[in-house]
Order: sequence, then structure tokens, then C-alpha cells
Amino acid sequence: MTLALLFALLGSIGAMLGATLLFVFPDILRQRLLPGLLAYATGTLLGAAFLGMLPSALGKASAPAVSATVLGGIVAFFLLEKLILWRHCHDGECEAHGHVGGRLILFGDAFHNFVDGVVIAAAFLASPALGVATALAVIAHEIPQELGDFAILLHSGYGKARALGYNLISSLTTLPGVLAGWFWLDEMRDAIPYVLAVSAASFVYIAVADLVPGLHRHAGAKATVNQLALMLAGIGTIAFFRFGH
Repeated sequence: MTLALLFALLGSIGAMLGATLLFVFPDILRQRLLPGLLAYATGTLLGAAFLGMLPSALGKASAPAVSATVLGGIVAFFLLEKLILWRHCHDGECEAHGHVGGRLILFGDAFHNFVDGVVIAAAFLASPALGVATALAVIAHEIPQELGDFAILLHSGYGKARALGYNLISSLTTLPGVLAGWFWLDEMRDAIPYVLAVSAASFVYIAVADLVPGLHRHAGAKATVNQLALMLAGIGTIAFFRFGH
């Protein structure tokens, strides 16, 4: 178990490397990079959901069950977003909406990292070699994803230090995932596909409901081409780390 926890911790540290690069950039450079990073983040979220989480969930549970969980998750996140807005607003117009995506991305990413921890534990229980290979794969695909998450938190109004701190807390949920997977793997195995499905629902909802409308504000041909290229780059990055190892 010590080795599994060590590699999970290395994965959390690796996931923060990309976010740390953004943290040290000057504000003016960050402002120039942020619109492009949001397009890239949209691609990584959709790629992680449709190329990683959902295929894994469908490999462990029936398609109707996974689909129903995703649908229920999207409806639940819509209601959660409404509740957060109602808490901050008392009339029809509100400026709090921009902060909601950040809260949801933290929730969804914490779920995803927790499941990564369970997967790492299961692999180490099978064999140390498989555990090391699985942990390295987790580290590889988390780096671009956490970079996109950090960009979303900045877009949602969080300061750089606060966004980095919340991202670190979210990434550290891999450790309790390892513990849960190690000690209660039999109980957790049945829940894994549904946790993956809920995580996928949160990522899809954030990409489509919170990020894509922001991208549509820049409707010029050049902006559209750049956004599409960066979105495809985000999807391609996830695909590379998902299938290229």
C-alpha cells in the first residue's frame, strides 16, 4: 500500500505542474493566454469524459445504467447550479454565474481523481509492475487536464493563489481513493462505473453550459479557427495519453 500511496502522491504533484506554470506567468501574459486555454480546456474536458470516463464506465456496467447516471448527473448539476445562483441572487439578473463553473469543476475533478486512486490501488493489488504502469498513465493524463482546470478557475474569478490551492486539494483526493480502493475494493468495484459516469456528466455540463457560451462571444473567423484548433488539441492530448501508452 505504501508504494501505491507514493505513486498517487507523485500523480497529484505531477497534475499540479501545468497549473504552476500558469501561476508564475505575469498577469498580462495570463490574460492573453486565458481565452485560448479555455478552448483547450473545453477539449480536455470533453475528451476526458467521452474518451476516458465513459468508456471505462461502460466496461464495468450496462449501457442503460451508465446512460441514466450521466443523464441524472447532468440534471443534478443543472439544479446544483441553480441553487448556487439562487443563494447569491434575489432577482432575475445575477453576476454570480461566472463563479459556478469553478465550483463544479472542483467537484467533478475531485470525483475523477478519487477514482484514479481506486484504479491505482486495484492495479497495485494485481501486481506492482501493473501498479507502476497505471500510476504513470494517471500522471500523464492529469497534467494537461489540471492545466485546463486551473484556467477555468481563473476564468471563474479565483485569484491565482486560491485557484492553485483549490486545484491542489482537488488533486489530493487521489490519496483517499487509494485507501478506499485498497481496504474496500470489493464494495467500491460496483460503484466505480457510476462515479465515473457522474464525473463525466459534470465535465460535459461545464464544457457545454459554462465554457462554450464564452467561446461564442468571439465570433470572428480567425477566433473560430483558433478555438477549434485548440479544442481539438485538447481532445487530442487526452486521446494521446489515453490510447498512446
